[in-house]
Amino acid sequence: MTPLETEIQRLIEADGPMRLDRYMELCLGHPDYGYYRTRDPVGRGGDFVTAPEVSQMFGELIAVWCVDAWDAIGRPKNLGVVELGPGRGTLMADMTRTLRAIASFETEVQVHLVEISPVLRSHQARVLADAAYPTHWHAALASVPTGPAIFVANEFFDALPVRQFEFRAGAWYERVIGLTDGSLALGLAPGSFDVSGLGAPDKTPGEGDIWEYAPSRRDLADSLAKRLASDDGAALIVDYGHIVSDFGDTFQAVNAHESVNVTHTPGESDLTAHVDFADLVRVLDESGATVWPPITQATFLQAMGIEARAEALKRNADASAARDIDAALARLTHCDQMGNLFKVCAAAGPAARPPYPFGEVRP
Repeated sequence: MTPLETEIQRLIEADGPMRLDRYMELCLGHPDYGYYRTRDPVGRGGDFVTAPEVSQMFGELIAVWCVDAWDAIGRPKNLGVVELGPGRGTLMADMTRTLRAIASFETEVQVHLVEISPVLRSHQARVLADAAYPTHWHAALASVPTGPAIFVANEFFDALPVRQFEFRAGAWYERVIGLTDGSLALGLAPGSFDVSGLGAPDKTPGEGDIWEYAPSRRDLADSLAKRLASDDGAALIVDYGHIVSDFGDTFQAVNAHESVNVTHTPGESDLTAHVDFADLVRVLDESGATVWPPITQATFLQAMGIEARAEALKRNADASAARDIDAALARLTHCDQMGNLFKVCAAAGPAARPPYPFGEVRP
């Protein structure tokens, strides 16, 4: 039993079954035992691999997008480049290297990283020690200085806590974490729950259907949209999820690259849920941002020129390195890998023109 599991059991014994968003919040962010506060979870030695760790091409093309987004918001002379959940710092390192090399990107840049993990902050500081721009760390979006900025969030929204409701015998019941025979277990809270104000799909649910609602995700999207609207900013959100809201259970746990039960080793397994991009777009729009319909990661990277970039890298690569580049390209863009599962959404202030390729390609 992990130390956090002992703590959660104590809380349940004192207060009763725990909502999933509270459970997820503790598992990921507990100040002493939280998953993201105590380890470096990314890479082959961790629990999962993100797109920036697959290939430098990903970060390079995000940087190219940032330059066009900077132009779209009026080429401000001072610009914040903000990453939410920067992982090991790989994405920002590739981005800043590329931004520095683009002659037309004529602005004073300050890099801001929103990160709660002391372990990951230390790694980011090492990776970015030679970065071309001043770098600052923040515990939350609210402490990032105001002003024109471009925000990048890659696999960040999926880690924000969700609630779940299950349809049984004609009514919705909230799913909770309780105790069964002294062990943590999923169950249903007593008493039905009115989900009418939570944006559930406009369709009749069937027995056993599950509806996921992410209040933390919506709150962050609201804050981000208000920043974009007031400060003439732009944002790029990349994550796995669905474009159309629907019922389904996407709450999942991963440990050592394998799927495990969501109550397995609390604090030592990653917990995520797929992003409902329809709901995310709705909140961004209602909170004052201009939003463009999300597209697949494959569509985005191909439009940004990933095939040409791969060919350019291969020209100076030996046979083994060339095979690695081809494998990375496939992993990032093929429909049976990350290409279709991951979606890319862009938002900006009301005065911005559509940043490429949004508005120019089909999802």
